[in-house]
Amino acid sequence: MLHLRLIVPSGATDDVVRLIERTVGATHVVVLPGAARNPVGDVVMCDVAREAGDELLAGLRASGLEETGSIAVENIDLTLSKRADKAEEEAPGEGADAVLWEHLAEATHEESTLTVTYVAFLAVATMLAACGVMLDNAVLIVGAMAVGPEFGPLAGISTALVQRAPHLVWRSLWALLAGFAAAMVLTAGFSGLMDVFGLFERSMVEAARPNTSFIWKPDAMSFVVAFLAGIAGTLSLTSAKSGALIGVAISVTTVPAAANAAVAFSYTDYSQTWGSVWQLLANLGGIVLAGTLTLLAQKLLWSGQRRRRTSP
Repeated sequence: MLHLRLIVPSGATDDVVRLIERTVGATHVVVLPGAARNPVGDVVMCDVAREAGDELLAGLRASGLEETGSIAVENIDLTLSKRADKAEEEAPGEGADAVLWEHLAEATHEESTLTVTYVAFLAVATMLAACGVMLDNAVLIVGAMAVGPEFGPLAGISTALVQRAPHLVWRSLWALLAGFAAAMVLTAGFSGLMDVFGLFERSMVEAARPNTSFIWKPDAMSFVVAFLAGIAGTLSLTSAKSGALIGVAISVTTVPAAANAAVAFSYTDYSQTWGSVWQLLANLGGIVLAGTLTLLAQKLLWSGQRRRRTSP
């Protein structure tokens, strides 16, 4: 279930309450007249089944409430109520399958913005991966994959494409490209510093490195794995099962590929550099394609369910 807390101008309260009452899956409606002070208005609260949440949020936004008042949404971990059980039974579909487009857009907006923290996480992850590839240590590679924050912009691109928001596509793309460019430049500098201290050397780049050589040797499986990971990552976002993102992070070689490209370039090994770049592009492309197709499939699924519910 979701809990909505709304601040509504007094003159619009009746319309908002009627909208909630018409929404199949909404219950526990509470109205507190004049309780809000900033902005001034009434406070309206309700609970709604997750699978009906997107429809209600769309109706509230269409009424202009986000401009004249406030819409806040929280997840409810536990509800002991027969009315809540009935609301979930009446709502179409299953809550785990529901897509809250407003929540998804907001989440990906935050995760796909180029910030100092985002670049710092990506740079640290890339440096960790650089240590992993130079030492041929798979454990370090896995750790670097888990730290990398690059799935946020990738999900942002997919969401923006499905929502037909070109400016959001460019913002997410800018965060992705600028973030990786900064991380790779910093990692190349880090590689040079490690070489000065004798911790990195050219022979490490030229070694066979059987545990990590797949990073600069992309093949069809690189795209397949990235595609499957993109599906899993998108489903984890839309179903609020964020724990699955860790599995996604350690299944694709975006950060390790960027790290190896930077290290190989610093040692003028351009063959490995290009191989790593192609590995990076294959992973990024596979994730975006999978994410976009998954969101489109979910959107079509829910549109069909709504049509069946409203048809006589």
